[in-house]
Parts: sequence; structure tokens; C-alpha cells
Amino acid sequence: MRINHNIAALNTYRQLTANATIGNRSLEKLSSGMRINKAGDDAAGLAISEKMRGQIRGLEQAERNAQDGISLLQSAEGALNETHSILQRMRELAVQSASDTNATADRNAIQQEVDELAKELTRISNTTEFNTKNLLAGGLTTTFQIGANASQSMALSISAMDAFSLGVAGSTTALGGTFDDGDTNISGVSAMGRGLEAGSDYNIDVVKTAAAEGVAIQKTGGSGDNNDVGTVNYSGFTGTSNTAYQIRVATVDAVEDENDITAISYSSDGGNNWSTTNVVAGVATFDGIAWTVGTATADEQFIVGDTYSLTANAAKATLQLQKGTTDIGSAVSVYYGSTSAVVGDPSSSKSMTASFTFSTLATDSTENFMIVADSSTAAVISGGAVATGAVAKAGIEVSTQSAANTAIDAINTAITTVSTQRSTLGAYQNRLEHTINNLGTAAENLTSAESRIRDVDMAKEMMEFTKMNILSQAAQAMLAQANQQPEGILQLLR
Repeated sequence: MRINHNIAALNTYRQLTANATIGNRSLEKLSSGMRINKAGDDAAGLAISEKMRGQIRGLEQAERNAQDGISLLQSAEGALNETHSILQRMRELAVQSASDTNATADRNAIQQEVDELAKELTRISNTTEFNTKNLLAGGLTTTFQIGANASQSMALSISAMDAFSLGVAGSTTALGGTFDDGDTNISGVSAMGRGLEAGSDYNIDVVKTAAAEGVAIQKTGGSGDNNDVGTVNYSGFTGTSNTAYQIRVATVDAVEDENDITAISYSSDGGNNWSTTNVVAGVATFDGIAWTVGTATADEQFIVGDTYSLTANAAKATLQLQKGTTDIGSAVSVYYGSTSAVVGDPSSSKSMTASFTFSTLATDSTENFMIVADSSTAAVISGGAVATGAVAKAGIEVSTQSAANTAIDAINTAITTVSTQRSTLGAYQNRLEHTINNLGTAAENLTSAESRIRDVDMAKEMMEFTKMNILSQAAQAMLAQANQQPEGILQLLR
């Protein structure tokens, strides 16, 4: 018999401690309802569960996105419902005017209503919005993210639904002119105006530059927080269209308080092929582009692998619609390869669609495209050449029997156009409803799978807790017995 080490007590104490630890874990799980409360409970299960949670939350947000998309579609389709009603009324009026039982005064009254209906078509087109996004003014291309992962999206385009675009406004003969300032910079320019006020002078101010221009260097990858990336000179660029570059930091020369780039790699094919060039005296030259590399401070260091992007253009022109000397809307930049641009302020219906052939720029120059509008005609002055054409009236012409017959066909086409657009919106809405159902089912199934990993089975865990609780009580009792065993040594010492 030993007195210094009570092996039975040590063994019982170890069992008691183990039982208490397991019991505490069961108590933690029962109180939280979670099988995994910390990584130690199930490291692999935690990793799988967190990945599933990301998917579940992504699916739930995608479902909300799809619901928002349906709301957008319903807003557009609701406006087009009224557009259809207006077109049907215009057609009814055109049919009425096509009969020679009407006197001139009758047809003038009919024309007046058609004019106002056409204005309302344009107003609906220009003011129908969803979350400040104009839906029917034309040029809307939007993407709905309808999946939990990148690129799981659906694209939607809605055409312009104003009176001009539907062909139920007055004559829309293009107003033409040529920018003949001695160069072949922009040729064959033509424009169609919207919302031009009678008796007002408008002009498109065009500033053309020979120097290429592009989007500023922007960081697209890597780490760190370096924003001082320098400037770009495109004067040597010989490309003829938009060229997207990726620029990667190859090497840096680290000193005490700054990191300077000493070499870069660049790619113009989306990163499939890379070339490397040294930075000499702070300038990296590639494809005729000179990048004056900025110096990074200690807080904004360049790091090898940091990636930047830029888009270089061989030529650029800036178009600004003006009424007299007052700018309308913002200036629009167009680049080599462009064929048209909308200038002005579409939201106020004062805009022009300018179509042109854009060839290589030769010199810096400025050209004005003057439009003098009255009630029915316009003069276009460019480089001394004058061209005339009809300015769009408020509504399609129905003031004569022959014009009314022509209008019926035009309005039929407009009704078909709106029907096609509404059908498209309806198809997208039905698709999104199926998408929502699928996302809900996927989220439910993933949640069920994640629950089996993360949630505790209360009945099973209660059974485990009860067992460990009983074992702990038994171990306590046995520890008391083991602690009494050394007292037997006293009997030997008597």
C-alpha cells in the first residue's frame, strides 16, 4: 500500500475531469442549439458549413434581386400599357381623319389631339423611372444578378419608346452636314433633334484632338494601397481603336521610405501574353505609350504583382450640345470607331442623336454644327455649307386624307414595336418568377444540408448529456471512495 500516490484517486479524478469536459460541451451545444460552436468542435464541418452559408445568403440575396428585377419590369410594362392605349387612340384618330367627311377644321382638331398624344408618349418615355433609372428613354442595358456566384446574371435591354423612336412624331428627316475644316476628322455627320424649340438656335460644339487619350491607370488587383500611379502620355500611341491594357508590377526597388517600380509587365490581350519593359528615369514605355510612374510613399507602397488597367484610344472628339452659348447636358466623349452619340439632356427631351463616320484625327481643331429651328424647317451650317431638313413636329401628320392613310401604317408599326417590347418584358418577368422559385428551392435545400452539419440533434445530445452527468456523479462518488483507501494504512501503523 502506498501513501504518497493514490493511483486509484488519480485515475478516478482523470475520469471525472473527462466526464465533466464532455458534459460541459454537451451543455454548450444544448444551450446554443448548435453542434459546432467553435472550430474545435468540427474543423472540417465548420469549413463546409461556412461555405454553404455563403451560398445560402447569396441565393437569398439573388432571390431579392430577381424580385427587384420583376418590379423594374412591371414599372416599364405598366408605362407601355399606357403607351399602347395612346397609340390605339392615335390610330383611331388617323382612321377618322382618313375619311373625307371631315372638313379642314375637323382635321385640324384631330391633328391637335394627335400632337398632344405624341408629346405625352415622349413625356412617358422620358419620365418612367425605377430607382432613378430611366427605363424607356432608350439605351437602357441592365444586368440582374440572379445567382449566388459571379457572372450568374441576366441582361436586359429596353428600346426608346418616345414618339420619335416609335415613328409617330412629325417628319424626322435627318439634318445633315459635314465637318469640313480641311481635315478628314469627322465626315458625313447627320443629326436628328428632339425637343427643339421653334425659333431657337442650337449647335453641337465639337472639339477634336489628335493626341490619343484613354482611361486613367486604375488598380485592378494585388495588395497594398498605392493610389499615386503617375500619368500617361499617349502621343506616341499608334493604335486605331480602343485597346485595353493590363499592367503588372514586375520588380520594385525598395528603399527606406518608398518603393519605386523598376520594371513592369503589360498585356493587351486580356492577360494571355505578357511583355516586360524596364522603367527608365521614372518612365515605362510600351506600344508608344509613356507611363510616368508615380512614386509610392511608405503608406502606399507598390508591391510586385499589383495590377493596373488602362484603355488607350487613337483619337477622341468631345461633343457638346448648346443653345446659343448655354450648354445643354454634359459633354460627350467619342473615340475612334464610334459611329453615333446622343448629346444634350435626354431627361428634358432636348437632345440630338448625331451619326458620323470617325476617321483618324489629324490636327487639333474646333467645329460648330449649327441648327436654326423654326416651326417646320431647320438649317444646318457646317464649315460654310448649309443643309436643310424637316424638324420633327409634335405628332404624326394626319391633316390630309393621304397623310392619315400613311399614318395608319406607321402607327400599326409602332403598336407592333410596343407589343414586341411588352412581350419581351413579360417573358423576362415569367423567367424571373421561375428563377425565384428555383432560388428558393436551392436555398431551402442548402439550408437543410447546412443544418445537418451545424445544428445539434437535441434528443441525441440530451441523451449524451444525461449519460455524462450520471458518469460524472459516479466518478465523484468513486473519488470519495478512492480518497478513503489510504486510511487503511493507519491500521498497519497501530
